[in-house]
Amino acid sequence: MRRDRHLPKKSKQEVEADAINPMDVLDMMADDDMPEEQASRPQPRNPRRRHAPRGRRPVETPAVEAKGRGIFITGTDTGVGKTVALCVLGTLLQKKGLNIGVMKPVQCGGQDADILSRMFDPKDDMQDINPFKATAELPPHVAFHQEKIRFHPQTVLDKYNRIREKHDLTLVEGAGGLMVPLFDTYFMADLIKDMDLDVVLVARLGLGTINHTLLTLRQAEDAGLNVIGVIFNEPALSPRGMAERTNPSTIRRMSRVPVLGIIPHLGQPAPEQYQAEIVKRCSRTMNIKPLLRKSPEARPLPWGAWDKQVIWHPFTQMKDWLKEDPLVIHKAKGSYVEDVSGRKYIDGVSSLWVNVHGHGHPVLNRAIKEQVNRLSHSTFLGLSNVPAIALAKKLVEIAPSGLQKVFYSDSGSTAVEVAIKMAYQYWHNRGKNRKTLIAHLAHSYHGDTCGSVSVGGIALFHKVYEKLIFKTLEIPFPDFYRSPEGKTYPGYTEECLQAMAETFKRRQHELAAIVVEPLVQGAAGMIVWPEGVLKKIRELCHKYNIFLIADEVATGFGRTGTMFACEQEKVSPDFLCIAKGLTGGTLPLAATLTTQRVFDGFCYDYESQKTFFHGHTYTGNPVCCAAALANLSIFEKEQTLQKLQPKIKYLTKALQRFSALPHVGDIRQKGFMVGIELVADKTLKTPYAWKDKIGVRVCWEARAKGVILRPLGDVIVLMPPLSVSRSEMDQLLDAAYEAVKNVTAESAAAE
Repeated sequence: MRRDRHLPKKSKQEVEADAINPMDVLDMMADDDMPEEQASRPQPRNPRRRHAPRGRRPVETPAVEAKGRGIFITGTDTGVGKTVALCVLGTLLQKKGLNIGVMKPVQCGGQDADILSRMFDPKDDMQDINPFKATAELPPHVAFHQEKIRFHPQTVLDKYNRIREKHDLTLVEGAGGLMVPLFDTYFMADLIKDMDLDVVLVARLGLGTINHTLLTLRQAEDAGLNVIGVIFNEPALSPRGMAERTNPSTIRRMSRVPVLGIIPHLGQPAPEQYQAEIVKRCSRTMNIKPLLRKSPEARPLPWGAWDKQVIWHPFTQMKDWLKEDPLVIHKAKGSYVEDVSGRKYIDGVSSLWVNVHGHGHPVLNRAIKEQVNRLSHSTFLGLSNVPAIALAKKLVEIAPSGLQKVFYSDSGSTAVEVAIKMAYQYWHNRGKNRKTLIAHLAHSYHGDTCGSVSVGGIALFHKVYEKLIFKTLEIPFPDFYRSPEGKTYPGYTEECLQAMAETFKRRQHELAAIVVEPLVQGAAGMIVWPEGVLKKIRELCHKYNIFLIADEVATGFGRTGTMFACEQEKVSPDFLCIAKGLTGGTLPLAATLTTQRVFDGFCYDYESQKTFFHGHTYTGNPVCCAAALANLSIFEKEQTLQKLQPKIKYLTKALQRFSALPHVGDIRQKGFMVGIELVADKTLKTPYAWKDKIGVRVCWEARAKGVILRPLGDVIVLMPPLSVSRSEMDQLLDAAYEAVKNVTAESAAAE
């Protein structure tokens, strides 16, 4: 029998994908356009055509026109000849038939912007070419301060977009090098990254250039910049010694970055002869081909087809996935993610509720890189590490009072599982062997390990595993939108609390703990708790000696408007489970915080065997802990929670227009957690048929409008990063509104 007889027939795209070796492609992305002597292994003579393994077709990557693109020209230092290099590159590119635009965003003294404008396109507005100009020849941040000039990166981006619309290729000249500050916390490298440009680095030809060039290239790599080549400039006419003759090949070999050529000393030809002199003297010494092509990262490759061949995605019906064109994300910045084709989308769900301060925050990135350089990992079993200790101290400081011990794990599911096992074993260690029952609320979700599934109350996720999981006690909980007929607030709340109190009283001798999601039951569809319920549950747990486990995996780190949701009702649980936003959305890390009382319940003589026998290979990983520390420092330094409050009010007001849509049944919001429930009949609250996939279709429609959303059934979740701007919120809400309106109207018309 053929092994693949039951597999779906491959599409043309998938067949073509089979002819490409992914590892060869990754090599291409890393070292394309390098001279043969530069690569670590022999390269084919034609860098645009790779030799394929026997039986495979070679990969063709034809040159791509540079229309609308931009390239940033920076230097290893001030005075290395960036303007000269730009003039040379621009002239040679013009000779190839390209319409060249130029820009000098920052200028302190000198006439560089005027020279560039006269040489290439004097019709462009000088305010666009050079938006920030100081008269003094000083570092930009000093000159701007003296002359009361406020530098705004967005102004540069707006001017650049205006220029590049009119030209095939825009060359942008920097001021000084990558680490020139434009204001105290913003450097030239940050501007390049915000402009999303490839970089050409200009270096002096003489002695000392190896150190300066390699340092600059390393800084560019650390900043996430793509350097497509190095140009050496000969600033003065002088004999070329050994250093001048060998520096280019040394840089090429050591950095694996292409050397685009050497600009000979051009002297001072008359302005009308300058371009002719460049063509005469530089045409043969300069390689401009890398400037004519898109970055290797942006080449269209069959990532989607490869995904469908080898990946199994979580919470995804793969039969449907195999029919679709997967969206493959390549990079991200701020509130946006970008796919492999270069299209950007607002991250409307914070990459599944984890991103806090926006993608690519420099403080987070720097902390991770610095920690990797010191220590990537060391076991936490029998050893400790500095970031894990520092983070635990900080978490104890900011957590609700009474939580004094921190146990690390790697996900929200494991954080909850740790709390359940601790609560269970505590009573066992204390000799109260009857207290083995764990309670949870109806409609709850606490993760996907068998332990956390056991305390879940959503049949869709958990029913199939009912024979794998342990028995728990489900406590009824008020969902006001779908409450039983005749049940209303506040009476229904009091009724549920009274039933809970009676259950606790009756079964206190067997109840070890109850697990709750404070204030918002996320996966249940953003069900918001009535005010005061959390405080009442805390009182009942204290009265009947039952541990309260607060699962703040989703609600923690500002999502409800405070650092932790428990703060809003001044509740201190016995266990606090955190994950998701703990590292700001960068790395997987979780923690379970608990009290001295619980900790003391495990401190016995070794031979008693009452140790907490639980852990993970990567428990307390120092890189993850360093990221979490940086995340908490951003909360403090950027006053994230204070700045969030007016955004919450704005979001609340902006959501009101959704109520008028005929198929929006309910809008639930707590802070920056929003659920919009869609129904087939608004009056009867009739849900849509599962087969209609209304929530999925709304999210597809929103994606077409440049916004990433993910539904919970037919509840559309909005949960942007806390750093989102008002204009970005408007874009997110507009796309969501139009998507809901269009899809529900289409569904109604089809009935």
